[in-house]
Amino acid sequence: MNIKRVWAVYWSATGNTKTVVTAAAEGLAKKLDCPLSAIDFTLPAAREKGMEFGPQDLVVIGTPTYAGKLPNKILPYVQEQIKGNGALAAAIVTFGNRNFDNSLAELCAVLEQNGFHTVSAGAFACRHAFTDRLAFGRPNGEDLKQAEKLAEETAEKLLSAKEIPAPVSVPGDAAAPYYVPKGTDGQPAKFLKAKSKVDPENAPDAKPARTYVPWVPSIRRMFPMCPVSVLNVRHVSVPAPIMPAILTIRRFCPMWRCWRKTSRSRRKISCFGRGGFWNIHSLVDLLFLQIPVDRI
Repeated sequence: MNIKRVWAVYWSATGNTKTVVTAAAEGLAKKLDCPLSAIDFTLPAAREKGMEFGPQDLVVIGTPTYAGKLPNKILPYVQEQIKGNGALAAAIVTFGNRNFDNSLAELCAVLEQNGFHTVSAGAFACRHAFTDRLAFGRPNGEDLKQAEKLAEETAEKLLSAKEIPAPVSVPGDAAAPYYVPKGTDGQPAKFLKAKSKVDPENAPDAKPARTYVPWVPSIRRMFPMCPVSVLNVRHVSVPAPIMPAILTIRRFCPMWRCWRKTSRSRRKISCFGRGGFWNIHSLVDLLFLQIPVDRI
């Protein structure tokens, strides 16, 4: 196989998928004696244009697993904007220590449909995005060794191949629906949405109701990449009408400039971060961000 370049391509909100994909791609580049390039399409700005590869490229592409499948907000971009044109691909998914379910099968199927030839695949357990009680500290050294082993076996397969290998076979159903969590009664769990007690049409001048929202002790548990840890925020109340239907905790650290947004809240809270107390001038900016669907 005449491979001229290895690519590490990933969507990685917490950095775990990036770590695994990079380890595998570096191993392949070393074994095949090829230059390595990386494309991170996590942020919206990186998805404003598509990607095109060719027959002499080997692309290591990875995404996390959301509800047993690929993230539904990212899947359309992967389906429509990443074109293989005969390139080889190694598919990687990460998951929060429960199960990768059908995500790896879905990624392989999408890559084949987009003109890639899948030659290897792997699923790696990583720290869960919502809690440090699941797979804390992963991917660890042993996980990265497994990624390097995957790279070594893939390189040996390609160096000995005289023609393009058959598509890799992985467990799972690419067409299966998303995983639905169930309650203790075995029925699909129901999630409540915050609703305002004020009808804005019939009582436009009424004071908005306030909803009491429980909060976790630390934002750092949610977003380990963020340099700020909020330690003393336990419960807050915010005007119900400004709460988004899906509550998204904002990454308010400087690296997330593209998500900066002026808030309608004038409240201030104090939180403890590196270097002393920080004044976060927006309660909504800290906890809740109304991100348009196409920005997620």
